[in-house]
Amino acid sequence: MNPARKKMLPRVLGLAAILSMACALCGAVRADPLAEAFAAHARYLSRQAVAYEHGEGVAKEPARAAAMYCEAARLGDAEGMYALGWMYANGRGLPRNDAYAATLFAMAAYLGHEHAKRMMRYTGDDVGEVPECLQPPPHLLSAELWDATRILATLDARRRPIAELVAALAPEYGVSPRLALAVALAESALDPLARSPKDAMGVMQLIPATAERFAVQKPWEPEQNIRGGLRYLRWLLAYFRGDVRLAVAAYNAGEGAVDRHGGVPPYPETRQYVDRVLGLAQQHRHPYDHSLVAPSPAVTVAPQAPRQALAP
Repeated sequence: MNPARKKMLPRVLGLAAILSMACALCGAVRADPLAEAFAAHARYLSRQAVAYEHGEGVAKEPARAAAMYCEAARLGDAEGMYALGWMYANGRGLPRNDAYAATLFAMAAYLGHEHAKRMMRYTGDDVGEVPECLQPPPHLLSAELWDATRILATLDARRRPIAELVAALAPEYGVSPRLALAVALAESALDPLARSPKDAMGVMQLIPATAERFAVQKPWEPEQNIRGGLRYLRWLLAYFRGDVRLAVAAYNAGEGAVDRHGGVPPYPETRQYVDRVLGLAQQHRHPYDHSLVAPSPAVTVAPQAPRQALAP
Protein backbone atom coordinates (compact mmCIF):
# COMPACT_ATOMS: atom_id res chain seq x y z
CA MET A 1 0.00 0.00 0.00
CA ASN A 2 1.44 3.37 -0.97
CA PRO A 3 2.07 5.93 1.83
CA ALA A 4 -0.77 8.26 0.79
CA ARG A 5 -3.35 5.48 0.94
CA LYS A 6 -1.94 4.11 4.19
CA LYS A 7 -2.20 7.59 5.69
CA MET A 8 -5.84 7.76 4.58
CA LEU A 9 -7.02 4.74 6.56
CA PRO A 10 -7.11 6.45 9.97
CA ARG A 11 -9.09 9.30 8.37
CA VAL A 12 -11.55 6.77 6.97
CA LEU A 13 -11.84 5.13 10.37
CA GLY A 14 -12.31 8.52 12.03
CA LEU A 15 -15.04 9.45 9.58
CA ALA A 16 -16.70 6.09 10.10
CA ALA A 17 -16.71 6.65 13.85
CA ILE A 18 -18.36 10.05 13.46
CA LEU A 19 -20.93 8.64 11.09
CA SER A 20 -21.65 5.80 13.49
CA MET A 21 -22.50 8.38 16.13
CA ALA A 22 -24.77 10.12 13.65
CA CYS A 23 -26.56 6.80 13.17
CA ALA A 24 -27.09 6.76 16.95
CA LEU A 25 -25.57 3.32 17.38
CA CYS A 26 -22.00 4.18 18.30
CA GLY A 27 -20.17 1.12 19.58
CA ALA A 28 -22.70 -1.44 18.32
CA VAL A 29 -21.33 -4.84 17.29
CA ARG A 30 -22.39 -6.82 14.25
CA ALA A 31 -24.38 -9.28 16.32
CA ASP A 32 -26.44 -6.48 17.85
CA PRO A 33 -29.99 -6.43 16.37
CA LEU A 34 -29.90 -2.62 16.41
CA ALA A 35 -26.74 -2.53 14.32
CA GLU A 36 -28.21 -5.01 11.85
CA ALA A 37 -31.36 -2.87 11.57
CA PHE A 38 -29.29 0.12 10.50
CA ALA A 39 -27.37 -2.04 8.03
CA ALA A 40 -30.65 -3.29 6.58
CA HIS A 41 -31.88 0.28 6.12
CA ALA A 42 -28.62 1.20 4.37
CA ARG A 43 -29.07 -1.69 1.95
CA TYR A 44 -32.66 -0.57 1.33
CA LEU A 45 -31.46 2.95 0.48
CA SER A 46 -28.84 1.65 -1.94
CA ARG A 47 -31.42 -0.52 -3.75
CA GLN A 48 -33.84 2.38 -4.05
CA ALA A 49 -31.07 4.67 -5.28
CA VAL A 50 -30.24 2.29 -8.15
CA ALA A 51 -33.78 2.70 -9.47
CA TYR A 52 -33.56 6.50 -9.42
CA GLU A 53 -30.06 6.51 -10.91
CA HIS A 54 -31.08 4.43 -13.93
CA GLY A 55 -34.80 5.22 -14.16
CA GLU A 56 -35.89 1.66 -13.45
CA GLY A 57 -39.64 1.82 -12.81
CA VAL A 58 -39.45 5.45 -11.69
CA ALA A 59 -38.43 8.75 -13.23
CA LYS A 60 -34.68 9.08 -13.59
CA GLU A 61 -33.46 11.42 -10.82
CA PRO A 62 -29.66 11.33 -10.44
CA ALA A 63 -29.60 13.94 -7.67
CA ARG A 64 -32.09 11.95 -5.63
CA ALA A 65 -30.09 8.77 -6.25
CA ALA A 66 -26.90 10.48 -5.11
CA ALA A 67 -28.55 11.71 -1.91
CA MET A 68 -29.80 8.21 -1.11
CA TYR A 69 -26.39 6.67 -1.86
CA CYS A 70 -24.86 9.27 0.43
CA GLU A 71 -27.20 8.42 3.30
CA ALA A 72 -26.41 4.73 2.79
CA ALA A 73 -22.70 5.58 2.90
CA ARG A 74 -23.24 7.52 6.12
CA LEU A 75 -24.71 4.33 7.57
CA GLY A 76 -21.56 2.43 6.57
CA ASP A 77 -22.83 0.70 3.41
CA ALA A 78 -19.96 -0.16 1.05
CA GLU A 79 -22.26 -0.38 -1.97
CA GLY A 80 -23.53 3.14 -1.31
CA MET A 81 -19.95 4.40 -1.05
CA TYR A 82 -18.97 2.69 -4.29
CA ALA A 83 -22.02 3.85 -6.25
CA LEU A 84 -21.60 7.46 -5.13
CA GLY A 85 -17.91 7.26 -6.02
CA TRP A 86 -18.84 5.97 -9.48
CA MET A 87 -21.17 8.93 -10.04
CA TYR A 88 -18.40 11.37 -9.08
CA ALA A 89 -15.78 9.51 -11.13
CA ASN A 90 -17.88 9.62 -14.28
CA GLY A 91 -19.75 12.88 -13.81
CA ARG A 92 -23.05 11.00 -13.93
CA GLY A 93 -25.65 13.30 -12.44
CA LEU A 94 -23.00 15.04 -10.33
CA PRO A 95 -20.07 17.29 -11.25
CA ARG A 96 -17.05 15.09 -11.86
CA ASN A 97 -14.73 15.04 -8.85
CA ASP A 98 -11.89 12.52 -8.91
CA ALA A 99 -10.80 13.39 -5.36
CA TYR A 100 -14.23 12.56 -3.94
CA ALA A 101 -14.38 9.41 -6.05
CA ALA A 102 -10.98 8.28 -4.79
CA THR A 103 -12.01 8.73 -1.16
CA LEU A 104 -15.30 6.89 -1.61
CA PHE A 105 -13.63 4.01 -3.45
CA ALA A 106 -11.00 3.81 -0.69
CA MET A 107 -13.70 3.68 1.97
CA ALA A 108 -15.65 0.98 0.12
CA ALA A 109 -12.48 -0.99 -0.59
CA TYR A 110 -11.52 -0.87 3.07
CA LEU A 111 -14.87 -2.55 3.79
CA GLY A 112 -14.08 -5.27 1.25
CA HIS A 113 -15.88 -4.03 -1.89
CA GLU A 114 -14.08 -5.76 -4.80
CA HIS A 115 -15.17 -3.39 -7.60
CA ALA A 116 -14.03 -0.43 -5.49
CA LYS A 117 -10.61 -2.04 -5.07
CA ARG A 118 -10.27 -2.27 -8.86
CA MET A 119 -11.45 1.30 -9.39
CA MET A 120 -8.74 2.59 -7.06
CA ARG A 121 -6.23 1.82 -9.84
CA TYR A 122 -7.83 4.51 -12.01
CA THR A 123 -8.64 7.28 -9.57
CA GLY A 124 -5.12 7.80 -8.27
CA ASP A 125 -4.07 8.56 -4.75
CA ASP A 126 -6.80 9.87 -2.53
CA VAL A 127 -6.07 12.88 -0.37
CA GLY A 128 -8.91 12.46 2.11
CA GLU A 129 -11.36 14.85 0.43
CA VAL A 130 -14.91 13.95 1.44
CA PRO A 131 -18.13 15.09 -0.29
CA GLU A 132 -20.07 17.70 1.64
CA CYS A 133 -22.94 15.28 2.16
CA LEU A 134 -20.63 13.11 4.26
CA GLN A 135 -19.24 15.92 6.34
CA PRO A 136 -20.77 15.66 9.83
CA PRO A 137 -22.57 18.87 10.84
CA PRO A 138 -20.89 20.70 13.74
CA HIS A 139 -23.73 19.86 16.12
CA LEU A 140 -22.93 16.15 15.76
CA LEU A 141 -19.64 16.81 17.51
CA SER A 142 -21.23 18.63 20.42
CA ALA A 143 -21.97 17.29 23.87
CA GLU A 144 -25.68 17.38 23.04
CA LEU A 145 -25.43 14.53 20.52
CA TRP A 146 -27.90 11.77 21.31
CA ASP A 147 -25.86 8.82 22.51
CA ALA A 148 -28.26 5.96 21.85
CA THR A 149 -26.11 3.40 23.58
CA ARG A 150 -26.21 5.48 26.77
CA ILE A 151 -29.98 5.93 26.56
CA LEU A 152 -30.66 2.30 25.71
CA ALA A 153 -28.41 1.18 28.54
CA THR A 154 -30.82 2.82 30.98
CA LEU A 155 -33.76 0.75 29.73
CA ASP A 156 -35.05 -2.08 31.86
CA ALA A 157 -35.24 -5.66 30.66
CA ARG A 158 -38.79 -5.10 29.38
CA ARG A 159 -37.95 -2.12 27.19
CA ARG A 160 -34.61 -3.10 25.64
CA PRO A 161 -36.26 -5.82 23.47
CA ILE A 162 -38.85 -3.23 22.41
CA ALA A 163 -36.08 -0.94 21.16
CA GLU A 164 -34.59 -3.83 19.20
CA LEU A 165 -37.99 -4.69 17.74
CA VAL A 166 -38.63 -1.09 16.63
CA ALA A 167 -35.25 -0.91 14.91
CA ALA A 168 -35.61 -4.35 13.32
CA LEU A 169 -39.07 -3.65 11.87
CA ALA A 170 -38.38 -0.12 10.62
CA PRO A 171 -36.55 -1.10 7.40
CA GLU A 172 -39.53 -3.24 6.34
CA TYR A 173 -41.46 0.02 6.01
CA GLY A 174 -38.65 2.07 4.51
CA VAL A 175 -38.27 4.04 7.75
CA SER A 176 -34.90 4.90 9.21
CA PRO A 177 -34.37 2.96 12.47
CA ARG A 178 -33.07 6.11 14.15
CA LEU A 179 -36.25 8.02 13.26
CA ALA A 180 -38.46 5.11 14.34
CA LEU A 181 -36.62 4.88 17.66
CA ALA A 182 -36.83 8.64 18.16
CA VAL A 183 -40.61 8.59 17.69
CA ALA A 184 -41.04 5.57 19.96
CA LEU A 185 -38.90 7.16 22.67
CA ALA A 186 -40.78 10.45 22.46
CA GLU A 187 -44.17 8.74 22.38
CA SER A 188 -43.89 6.19 25.19
CA ALA A 189 -40.25 5.85 26.30
CA LEU A 190 -40.62 2.39 24.71
CA ASP A 191 -43.23 1.32 27.25
CA PRO A 192 -45.63 -1.22 25.67
CA LEU A 193 -48.17 -0.53 28.42
CA ALA A 194 -48.21 3.28 28.07
CA ARG A 195 -51.64 4.90 27.82
CA SER A 196 -52.36 8.61 27.39
CA PRO A 197 -55.35 10.63 28.63
CA LYS A 198 -56.49 10.71 24.98
CA ASP A 199 -56.52 6.89 24.91
CA ALA A 200 -53.35 6.58 22.83
CA MET A 201 -51.99 3.08 23.31
CA GLY A 202 -48.70 1.26 23.50
CA VAL A 203 -45.22 1.86 22.16
CA MET A 204 -46.25 4.06 19.23
CA GLN A 205 -49.22 5.61 21.10
CA LEU A 206 -51.89 4.72 18.57
CA ILE A 207 -55.31 6.24 19.14
CA PRO A 208 -58.20 3.90 18.26
CA ALA A 209 -58.90 5.66 14.94
CA THR A 210 -55.27 5.34 13.82
CA ALA A 211 -55.12 1.71 14.91
CA GLU A 212 -58.22 0.95 12.84
CA ARG A 213 -56.93 2.98 9.87
CA PHE A 214 -53.70 0.97 9.71
CA ALA A 215 -55.21 -2.46 10.41
CA VAL A 216 -53.99 -2.91 13.98
CA GLN A 217 -56.36 -5.41 15.55
CA LYS A 218 -54.47 -5.82 18.84
CA PRO A 219 -53.01 -2.41 19.72
CA TRP A 220 -51.63 -3.65 23.02
CA GLU A 221 -49.58 -6.35 21.32
CA PRO A 222 -46.14 -4.70 20.88
CA GLU A 223 -45.33 -5.93 17.37
CA GLN A 224 -48.75 -5.05 15.97
CA ASN A 225 -48.60 -1.65 17.66
CA ILE A 226 -45.13 -0.91 16.28
CA ARG A 227 -46.06 -2.05 12.79
CA GLY A 228 -49.12 0.19 12.86
CA GLY A 229 -47.04 3.17 13.94
CA LEU A 230 -44.47 2.47 11.23
CA ARG A 231 -47.20 2.21 8.56
CA TYR A 232 -48.51 5.59 9.67
CA LEU A 233 -45.03 7.11 9.74
CA ARG A 234 -44.28 5.75 6.25
CA TRP A 235 -47.56 7.24 4.98
CA LEU A 236 -46.81 10.61 6.60
CA LEU A 237 -43.32 10.73 5.10
CA ALA A 238 -44.85 10.13 1.67
CA TYR A 239 -47.64 12.66 2.24
CA PHE A 240 -45.17 15.36 3.31
CA ARG A 241 -42.62 14.34 0.67
CA GLY A 242 -39.79 13.44 3.01
CA ASP A 243 -40.04 16.47 5.31
CA VAL A 244 -39.42 14.89 8.71
CA ARG A 245 -40.49 17.98 10.64
CA LEU A 246 -43.93 17.99 9.04
CA ALA A 247 -44.33 14.22 9.26
CA VAL A 248 -43.45 14.20 12.95
CA ALA A 249 -45.75 17.15 13.66
CA ALA A 250 -48.57 15.26 11.95
CA TYR A 251 -47.82 12.11 13.94
CA ASN A 252 -48.47 14.18 17.05
CA ALA A 253 -51.26 16.52 15.95
CA GLY A 254 -52.69 14.83 12.85
CA GLU A 255 -52.03 15.59 9.19
CA GLY A 256 -55.18 17.70 9.04
CA ALA A 257 -53.75 20.16 11.56
CA VAL A 258 -50.52 20.46 9.58
CA ASP A 259 -52.49 21.04 6.37
CA ARG A 260 -54.67 23.71 7.97
CA HIS A 261 -51.68 25.63 9.31
CA GLY A 262 -49.48 25.11 6.25
CA GLY A 263 -46.72 23.76 8.49
CA VAL A 264 -46.06 22.78 12.09
CA PRO A 265 -49.17 23.80 14.09
CA PRO A 266 -48.64 26.50 16.74
CA TYR A 267 -49.47 24.14 19.59
CA PRO A 268 -46.81 24.22 22.35
CA GLU A 269 -47.13 20.46 22.90
CA THR A 270 -46.61 19.70 19.21
CA ARG A 271 -43.69 22.06 18.80
CA GLN A 272 -41.95 20.62 21.86
CA TYR A 273 -42.63 17.12 20.54
CA VAL A 274 -41.15 17.94 17.13
CA ASP A 275 -38.04 19.46 18.69
CA ARG A 276 -37.61 16.40 20.90
CA VAL A 277 -37.93 13.90 18.04
CA LEU A 278 -35.64 15.86 15.69
CA GLY A 279 -33.12 16.21 18.49
CA LEU A 280 -33.10 12.44 18.89
CA ALA A 281 -33.23 11.52 15.20
CA GLN A 282 -30.76 14.17 13.94
CA GLN A 283 -32.55 13.93 10.58
CA HIS A 284 -34.62 16.49 8.67
CA ARG A 285 -35.10 14.78 5.30
CA HIS A 286 -36.07 11.18 4.63
CA PRO A 287 -36.64 9.01 1.55
CA TYR A 288 -40.29 8.31 0.77
CA ASP A 289 -42.53 6.32 -1.55
CA HIS A 290 -44.28 8.88 -3.73
CA SER A 291 -46.73 6.24 -4.99
CA LEU A 292 -48.42 5.87 -1.59
CA VAL A 293 -50.32 9.15 -1.59
CA ALA A 294 -50.59 12.51 -3.34
CA PRO A 295 -48.60 15.26 -1.61
CA SER A 296 -49.99 17.43 1.15
CA PRO A 297 -50.72 21.06 0.21
CA ALA A 298 -48.38 21.98 3.08
CA VAL A 299 -45.31 20.89 1.12
CA THR A 300 -45.96 23.52 -1.52
CA VAL A 301 -46.61 26.40 0.89
CA ALA A 302 -44.40 25.67 3.88
CA PRO A 303 -40.92 27.19 3.41
CA GLN A 304 -39.33 24.41 5.44
CA ALA A 305 -40.53 21.71 3.04
CA PRO A 306 -38.60 21.68 -0.27
CA ARG A 307 -39.75 19.07 -2.74
CA GLN A 308 -36.61 16.90 -2.99
CA ALA A 309 -36.81 13.45 -1.43
CA LEU A 310 -33.68 13.54 0.69
CA ALA A 311 -31.12 16.18 1.54
CA PRO A 312 -28.07 14.93 3.41
